Amino acid sequence: MSVSQDASGAGLVALLVSGGSLLLALNAGRKRRLLDDTPVSKALGVFVGEVEIEGVCVRRDPFTSYLAEKPCVLYRWSVDEHWRRARQETYTDDKGRTRTRTVIDTGSDTVASGGETAGFYIQDDTGYVWVNPEGADLDTLTMFDRDVDRDDPLYYEKGPDDAVEGSTGERSFTEYGLVIGTPLFVRGRASERPDIVAAQIKHEDKAEMFIITPRKAEDISEGKATAFILWHIVGAAGAAGFGAVLMAGARPDVAPIGLFIGLGLYLIAASAGWVWMVFNSITGLRNRVRQASSLIDIQLKRRAELIPPLVACVQGFRTHEVSVQTLVAALRAQAAGARPSAVGPMLVAVAEQYPELKGQQVFAELSKNLVETEDRIALARAYHANIATFYNTRLERVPDRYVADIVKMTPAPLFQAEGFERQAQKIAF
Repeated sequence: MSVSQDASGAGLVALLVSGGSLLLALNAGRKRRLLDDTPVSKALGVFVGEVEIEGVCVRRDPFTSYLAEKPCVLYRWSVDEHWRRARQETYTDDKGRTRTRTVIDTGSDTVASGGETAGFYIQDDTGYVWVNPEGADLDTLTMFDRDVDRDDPLYYEKGPDDAVEGSTGERSFTEYGLVIGTPLFVRGRASERPDIVAAQIKHEDKAEMFIITPRKAEDISEGKATAFILWHIVGAAGAAGFGAVLMAGARPDVAPIGLFIGLGLYLIAASAGWVWMVFNSITGLRNRVRQASSLIDIQLKRRAELIPPLVACVQGFRTHEVSVQTLVAALRAQAAGARPSAVGPMLVAVAEQYPELKGQQVFAELSKNLVETEDRIALARAYHANIATFYNTRLERVPDRYVADIVKMTPAPLFQAEGFERQAQKIAF
């Protein structure tokens, strides 16, 4: 292979490294903006769309982990057995003679593994949200980690009886998972559950990110910011190398100038990519503001359509109980002046017709629905206020504001209640 061909190959590799690093840097920056521009929602306020939620993980029927024997929402364990093996290796010495020697290799093999994974709930002070972890970027915690030899009861109690070739008699037992009650941060796309009227978070192809982690949102955002910088450094180095190789192929005496040419081209490409990233980020944020506004309308219409029929139902039940209690009081008065057996058949008829009075339970259910409905509206309004504030802040922050000015983006107004459907329901009995 000629020198020019080697240079061409090196230049192509440098170009690919530079371009790939630029894409990775922009992707990290985009994800950081998504994390920073999405407010954390309460469980009761999780609606359809991109959401972030913080809470503890729970399950009605938790798994018991294999090694740590702790209640978990999911876990994965493995047993690795260490080995030392001798093999014969043929080599050529410094005098050109063929010789053999014994080489000792060391390593480990996984001799047993397992685990259990299923959906679970994220719980906060307002309620629960179902989370399906399949397809998520899942971070777990170390629940068990021990290195033991054959004298330890754990060696055979939790591991297999068979040994691998060349076993040293040492095994590593490790287990990772999420114990019940572990604080989690979940970022994904919420949708409606198919079985009940409630929200769920699961993998969707159109979701921007799906993360389940015990880390804080701030830590993830800082990680994305670090990746953004590091990938840009790698990309700039690749572009400088490409420029140097390109110039060296044409005029070797001016190869150093190629470094600056490559860096200049990378800066132009990175600037164009940054504008594209910022524009898409602000556009997505604006659309989420509009979605948040529509969610308020959905909750207000839900109140307007749900509460009046529910109140009418309770009023009818109340009237029914009043009539029953009046009839029972009249029968009791009759029984006071006559033989009890005379009014017995009438009491039996009343009991058969109205076997159970549940006025207190019905009123409690109405109260619960009223409180939950108003909480949903309050959370929807709070979410809209937060996402609109993030959007407006982006439009005023330098240098984002210059991109926003180019496409004439304007601040979003905060929610203002008006109209019949936005009025509180009047309840009287």
